[in-house]
Order: sequence, then structure tokens, then C-alpha cells
Amino acid sequence: MKQIVIISGKGGTGKTVITGAFAALAEYKVMADCDVDAADLHLLLNPKIKNSHTFRGGITAFTHKELCEGCGACRAVCRFEAVREDFTIDPISCEGCAFCHFVCPQNAIEMKVNTSGKWFVSDTRFGPLVHAKLGIAEENSGKLVSLVRQKAKEIAEEKNYKWVIIDGSPGIGCPVIASITGVDCAVIVVEPTLSGLHDAERVVGVTKHFNVPVKVIINKYDLNCGMTEKIERWFKDKNIQILGKVVFNKAVVKSVVEGKTIIEYSNNQVTKTLRNIWRLLKEELERTN
Repeated sequence: MKQIVIISGKGGTGKTVITGAFAALAEYKVMADCDVDAADLHLLLNPKIKNSHTFRGGITAFTHKELCEGCGACRAVCRFEAVREDFTIDPISCEGCAFCHFVCPQNAIEMKVNTSGKWFVSDTRFGPLVHAKLGIAEENSGKLVSLVRQKAKEIAEEKNYKWVIIDGSPGIGCPVIASITGVDCAVIVVEPTLSGLHDAERVVGVTKHFNVPVKVIINKYDLNCGMTEKIERWFKDKNIQILGKVVFNKAVVKSVVEGKTIIEYSNNQVTKTLRNIWRLLKEELERTN
């Protein structure tokens, strides 16, 4: 079984479109949407939820007013100003450090585990999908990403599938680290802009730190051919393989509006390029142990 994650240095580069294309092209696979802060792979795959689970992550302080004597010890130690004047806790400001809990002489402050979101196991026309929805303003998305990935891997092992295809988080933060750790290949989607190159440089640094093999797709490359050449030179200097360059085509937008992958929607230059990219990636990963 091989795990492939599609990532980008920023949102909006076409990461989910390419993930959907790989989902349509691969055989015997499980999909995982690890962009839990703004999940959208379900818009292309139209999943039917089989199982729904509550995700609990992080803790928040809660004051039992009947025990509180108003000594003010909690307010004195809270650097986040989360303790109100009546010694109740503002759950938005609370960072869960638990200092107030430990200093309270009356044991009036309890640390409660938050219900932070939900995660799902679903069926799609391409196979199983594990996905999630983080609650508004909730944290610990890295833990939720790890949970989604672990469940997708378990399903692939149980069904003896060959691939786990992961729609990763954009950027370089905790959810990205959880998305890429231990995968067989990270495919970085880059757009031909100066910020696109800068963001790609940062995400390459993260993948190198965690010893994750990296390959690149340049999306919408024909919108700025000069910048595309500069990006190609940068990756070649770093000995990072460019799997292919995808042209800009309005059919991609139309396919998303209709809730289809570009592979299903059209047979144009974009689909031909993505088929070649998948074939190349598949062959190279199948050769590795």
C-alpha cells in the first residue's frame, strides 16, 4: 500500500481538483480529505455517509460557582485574561493551559474536553472516503488530520487496497505536518506566481525536514510562462522532479460546479496531462519498496 498526499504552499492552487482526478484514475484506493479546516473534496465525490463520529480535542476550563469563594487566584495566573470578573471562564479566550485549575484552593475549576468536530467514513462512486469537519473556531486540527489518515490507512489495509490518496492541508502548519508524516510521496501543486514559488519553497523545507519524498505539478502554467520557467529552474536545481504542467482551462471550473472530477467531465488537454501525470507517478511508486 502506498500513501500519496497532495499539498500546496497556499490554498487555491488546484490541489483538490488534482486529488479528485487521482481518485478517478486510481484503482483499489481509499481517499482521505485532510484539509479539515476547509474540507471540500466531498464537493467532487458526493459521499454517502456510513458512519459519523464525534471528535474531541483540547480542553477548556469551567468554574463550578457553588464551590468558588472568589479568592481571585485564577485571575492572577491567567495570562490570556480568560477569567471574567465573576470568576467564570470565557471559553473563547481560554487556551486550556489549566493554570487556574491547579491554583484554585477550592478545586472549583474543572478542565473539560471540548467537542471540536466530527469525522466520517463514507462511500463514493470511486471508493471509501474518510473526511471530517472541524467546528467553528476550534483547534487541534492536526490531531483530527492524524485520526482521518489513520482510519483511511486501516480501511486500505482491511480491504487490501493499493493506494491511500490524501487531499492535504495547505501551508506549513500543524495540519500539514500531520498530513505528510510517513507518506510515500508528497505532490506539491504550484501556481506560476512569485508568491506561489515562495510558498512552495517553504513547504519543500517542511517535507525535507520530515524526510518525505517530493514531486511537483505546476498548475495553470500557461498563465505566466516566464514565472513557470523560473519555478522549473528552482526545482531542477533542488533535484525535485516535475511530474507535469497543467494548462488553464475553464472546463475545470465547470466540472467543479457540476460536482464532477475533471476526468469525468471532459477529455481535453487538462485530462490528458493528468492521466500522464498519474501514470508516471503510479509507475515510479510501484517500483519502490
